[in-house]
Order: sequence, then C-alpha cells, then structure tokens
Amino acid sequence: MKKILVPTDFSVAASWAIEVAADIAKKSGAIIILLNVIEQETKQSFNVQGQIDLGEGWENKLFTLKLIKRNKTRLAEINTSLQDQGVVATSRMRIGNAYHGISSIITEQDVNLVVMGTSGQTTFEKLLVGSNTEKIVRNSRCPVLTVHSPPALHEYRNIVYATSLAQEESTFADVIKRAQEIYDGTLHLVRINTPGNFVPDTLTIDRMNQFARNLNLKNFTINIFNDLSEEEGIIHFAETINADLIGMATHGRSGFLHLWSGSLSEGVVQHSHKPVLTFLTSND
Repeated sequence: MKKILVPTDFSVAASWAIEVAADIAKKSGAIIILLNVIEQETKQSFNVQGQIDLGEGWENKLFTLKLIKRNKTRLAEINTSLQDQGVVATSRMRIGNAYHGISSIITEQDVNLVVMGTSGQTTFEKLLVGSNTEKIVRNSRCPVLTVHSPPALHEYRNIVYATSLAQEESTFADVIKRAQEIYDGTLHLVRINTPGNFVPDTLTIDRMNQFARNLNLKNFTINIFNDLSEEEGIIHFAETINADLIGMATHGRSGFLHLWSGSLSEGVVQHSHKPVLTFLTSND
C-alpha cells in the first residue's frame, strides 16, 4: 500500500477518518493524500489554483476565494499534525462535483485506499451517506474504508469477511489479507443464510473451506449465520463476535452465489456502526 486518500471538510467525522488513515499509514509506510472539495453546481471538478476571475457574479467568487484560502490553511495544519506523527502527507483541493473530485484523484494519484468518515448527521455526512458515497462504494476501483464513529482502538484484529463465495473475490481477498497482515488479525468468513436464499450448512461449509483454500487464507474461521436479510445478517454477525472491521466485495452473481449488488455494500456501510471495507471486484 502506497497512497491513502482521505476526503475531508474538516468535520468531526472527517477527523475520525484521518486518525484511522494515519494509523494505517504508520503500519504500512503509505503516504496520505488529503482532499477538500468545495462543492459547486457542476458535474465536473477542477484544480484550485488560487486565482478566480472577479467579473460577473463577483460576490460569490469572492466568497469562494476566501473559502479556498481558509481551507488551504486548514489542510496545511492537518499536514503538519500528521508529519509530527511521522506520517508523510500531502493535500489537494478541487472545486465542483465531490464525486468527480474524489474519483479523479483516485485515478490521477493511483490511490490504493480511500478512507471516509461519516455518522450521518452533519453536512460532511450528508455528502458521504448520500449519492456520492454510494457512487464511490459502488464504482471505486480501489478499496474504500468507511469509519462511522470515533476509533476506540486502531487494531483491526477481529475482521469479518462477508463472502458470496464468488471466484471474482480473489482480488478482494488480497485486500482483506493485507488488512489482516497489517493488524495481525483473524478473518471470520461468514455466509448469510436467509429464508429466500437458504443453503444447507454441510454444502456451505464444504464450499467455504474450498474457497478459503483457493485463496490461501490463513488464521481464519468458518461461519454460517441465519437472518432475515444479508445486510442484517452481516451487521448482526459482526456485532455478535464484537468485530473490529467488516470486509466485503461488491459484485453481481446469481444462483448459489446470490446477487451481491452495490446496494448490499451500501446498506451495510450506511447502517453498521463498525468500520466497513468494500471493494468492487466486477461489474457483472
């Protein structure tokens, strides 16, 4: 892992993400890229150069110019704080569409992980819990870690791996194994049985063991959990074992493997109190 992106509007929730990202950076040697997007009504986003034409609509442009100056100062303060902790950090600013700004940085900087903080109440959380987060979770080609509360601890040693047993998960398995390695953790593979998608335990256990062997997983447990829906099952299982982190791939399959669409990942992200690590493995 080389680069971690943290979108921020300097809210409390954003500070949680920065704190978690800093710990990951210390353990992995990654650098942190802080991103602040000043939202304006546009489908695009562009770099902040610090120069704005104050012609037509000068009042709004003057306000934006002041906001840019203030936010640059805040980013510099966070950078200094991170560097004081021994973390290499840099910052970027964009004006325009938040989703496009985040996506463009992921591509331009070849980001390996996005860490986003949200609890669903402040302006920043509306940005993340709304359509922008849904788009990032559904479409990002790098892993996304969402943090929902102040990190009581940084050691993600009890890791739920919610799986549909799809072959495409080999890429996500590399991601979750890296998290396990960083935190010297235990993986808890879980397959959720629901009334509408029930599979006998004996069949599921055999397939889960084969799945684990194929992915060369180490230090793991096999679990089957019954609930009314996959989303509720994942969240309730994580609470039952007092998990530190939930990991799940986003992809679509049918039959035994079931349909794991982006909406399932988004639902877990929105409703779980645990940190959630998601990754898009296919667009099937």
